[in-house]
Order: sequence, then C-alpha cells, then structure tokens
Amino acid sequence: MSDLTHDHPDITALDAAHAAMEAAPDDDNVRLRFYERLADSELFLLLSAEADGGNASPEMFPVEDVQFVLLFDREERLSAFTGRPSPYAALSGRTIVDQLAGQGVGLAVNLETPSAILIPPEAVDWLRDTVAHAPDEVEAQIAAFHPPHGLPEYLITAIDAKLATATGLADCAFLAGTEDDQGRRSHMLAFIDAVPGAEPSLAKAASEALTFSGVEAGQMDVGFFAATDRHAASLARVGLRFDLPAAEEAQEITHVAPGSDPNKPPILR
Repeated sequence: MSDLTHDHPDITALDAAHAAMEAAPDDDNVRLRFYERLADSELFLLLSAEADGGNASPEMFPVEDVQFVLLFDREERLSAFTGRPSPYAALSGRTIVDQLAGQGVGLAVNLETPSAILIPPEAVDWLRDTVAHAPDEVEAQIAAFHPPHGLPEYLITAIDAKLATATGLADCAFLAGTEDDQGRRSHMLAFIDAVPGAEPSLAKAASEALTFSGVEAGQMDVGFFAATDRHAASLARVGLRFDLPAAEEAQEITHVAPGSDPNKPPILR
C-alpha cells in the first residue's frame, strides 16, 4: 500500500488520518487513529501576542458560544490563514490538550485545509484522559514466553510507529506471548536495556499504541529487562523485535514528546 503523504508531499499525516476518518465515519478504529495522529503531531498554536517569559496566551475564536483555539500542523498553513506574520507556539497535540482540558475550550484544527475540523471541548477532555492513561508494569513471575498470537496487525503497526519516536530510550523491544507461574496467558511488550528514568515514557507509548488501536487493555503487559537477564534470550528467540532509533539518529526522526481506556472515541460531526 502506498504512503499517501510520500506520494503527495503537500498532504500531511494529519490530512491523511482525517481523510481516512471521513471515508469511514462509523469505524471506531479509524477515528481512534485520527486522534492518535492529532496527539502525536507538532501543532502551531496561534497566540494573541508574543510569548513573554514562557507565558503564552492563545487567540480565542468563538463558534456558537464555544471558544476555540486555532491550530495548524504546518507553520505556513497558519500564516496563510491569518494573512500576516503571527505569533505562535509550537507544541505537541498531547501537550495542548493537557493544558486546555477542563476549560471548556475546543480545537479549531487546520482551517481552510483538507483536514479542517472543529473538535469540541468534551472531545478535548476525552483525549487528555486517554493519553494520560498508562499501564501497570508486570509483576507476575514469567514461566515461559511464546510467539505472539492473535493480535491485530494494526496494533503491530501502531507499536512500530510509537517506538519510532522513542529515540535513544532503549536498545529494542520484543512483543511476545507470556505464560505466568499460575498458567495465565497474555502478551508483553518487553523493553531491553531501557535508559534509566525512561520507563514511564516507554510504558505510556505502549499504552497509547494499545488504546488508539481499539484493543482491549489487559491484552498486553509492559516489562523491562537488561540484555543480560535470563529472559532476554527467550524474548529474542520467540518475540517480534522492534528496534528503537539510536540517539545519533535523532535528526532524522520526527520528535514527539512522550505522552480511561475508551470504548468509543468521540464522533466528530
């Protein structure tokens, strides 16, 4: 399958996710992937004045008695919309929804572009709660690892995309089936040689891949192992490997800040 954003460089990842959602309005998984792309994207937030000492005031636009901030996924789109040099702040969608949730403010995204959309305040609150969720790290004793089985392909794709943003945080990760010492079976995303202190960010990335794929929480645990751990060889033998970008490759990777398990994402009309 060709990459629409590669074949058409004027089309952004957010444009493509929005078009897919519009083409399948009843597909929850497609809608979840739009929200994931929104959270992962760097967005340009229009300000009412230049930021002063780290304090930034977004420009507010009323639509039917609801206040919206204006966001674009490209700087030139913001400039084209305002028609003049305008102050802005470049932030991840994740950061923006975290700051605006609970304030009754919506998001006006990419107006006058292919992915123009108004996201109401209740959807902003839902997205903040969704990206704030993180899984518990596994505590049970692992008796055996098995090849992963029965997980949907779009979860594998989502994990791969998430870990492509985790530059320098671990050597690699393995997705494997597990069996604990009481015979219970599950799956685990196991990180090998994670950088000390990176565990929460990696666990959150795994959680978001699970959530935005529409897969039930509990179908995947998160674990951390040293390369010298006795389990690492078993994981390498049966697990599906994901290589994380090394730190020196950071300039080639789109940077995404490290970030309720919803049954249904909000439907945007």
